[in-house]
Amino acid sequence: MKVLHVITGLGVGGAEQQLRLLLRYLPVRGRVVTLTNPGPVADGIEADGTPVTHLGMTGNRDVGALPRLTRLIRQGRYDIVHTHLYRACVYGRPAARLAGVRSVVATEHSLGDAQIEGRPLSAGTRALYLATERLGTSTVAVSPSVARRLADWGVAPSRIRVVPNGIEAARFAFDPLARARARSLLGLPVDAFVVGGVGRLVAGKRFDRLVRAVAAVPEARLLLVGEGERRTELLRIAAECGAAGRVLLTGAVPDPPERGADRRPDLPSLLAAMDLFVSASPDEAFGLAVVEALAAGLPVRYAACPALDDLPPDAVPAARRVGSSVAELTAAVKDFARQRAAGRSERPAPPEAVHRYDIAHSAEQLLSLYQRAAHGPALP
Repeated sequence: MKVLHVITGLGVGGAEQQLRLLLRYLPVRGRVVTLTNPGPVADGIEADGTPVTHLGMTGNRDVGALPRLTRLIRQGRYDIVHTHLYRACVYGRPAARLAGVRSVVATEHSLGDAQIEGRPLSAGTRALYLATERLGTSTVAVSPSVARRLADWGVAPSRIRVVPNGIEAARFAFDPLARARARSLLGLPVDAFVVGGVGRLVAGKRFDRLVRAVAAVPEARLLLVGEGERRTELLRIAAECGAAGRVLLTGAVPDPPERGADRRPDLPSLLAAMDLFVSASPDEAFGLAVVEALAAGLPVRYAACPALDDLPPDAVPAARRVGSSVAELTAAVKDFARQRAAGRSERPAPPEAVHRYDIAHSAEQLLSLYQRAAHGPALP
């Protein structure tokens, strides 16, 4: 089976890194086309052995990208075209149809209650999405919560399949040596109380509120893993709050790491360096960073995480939902600091529930969907 993956861009982000991880586990031949930004994840995918083509799209209205993508699909003689992220879905589905590919799968990675990929939802966004959705075979939701949102949007439930995001849980197992090395490289004292967060530094992640919350707890330090447009603003807020020396931004860390790359801490090591993980984002499609933190044995405080909402009650005792206001986040950090001071903050064992999100299982489900799409009835 020959599969072409079409994605909007390949900078460091959850959907992009999820694609790279899936490609390592999918037993199919393939290629990746990125419409824009062949960033560090593109380099990682190629290092893993999958070729990447940059389409050179200049913007949302670059309609010339449609015939270029159509020609590329036709020349590749693909069995399946799989699109990822909004712009890739809007352009990739019609291009696949024009190229004569009968099996077109799309994954909806980032549909929240009020935003899609960090941008506010609008009637025009929805109309264009639904018009092109009908040109595909099926739409994959990364969680039951996203599946419900798609159905509410107007996607026929019979066309929606849930294939959850996945992680390599064993990679995140807590390693005290990795913790010590990461703290040493980052200049963090061995006994420091470190609050952590992971994600793109954009408005929707509410890292500004987390910076203010940690600043209000003098014994706490904040370790943020990610890159984005709000980096300078976050550093400014930390300085204004008198916490510039207690807030550390590592920049983006590709995960999975590039093979053989061991010169700086990877994501599991950075999670090992933390004592408490906080996700302040109130609108998530899955909550991959939260699942990774739990796999690392971290206690978690989160504002929203569909991956946990879809688990049985009490399946993840180390995770606790909190509000996303500065006051609520501050209270959560202070409460954990008190537990830590009283010796009641031991690192919990990873919950068995994280194995539900094993990447190998996600790849098996996706392969089964490919096989059904390839051998099902032709598109109308």
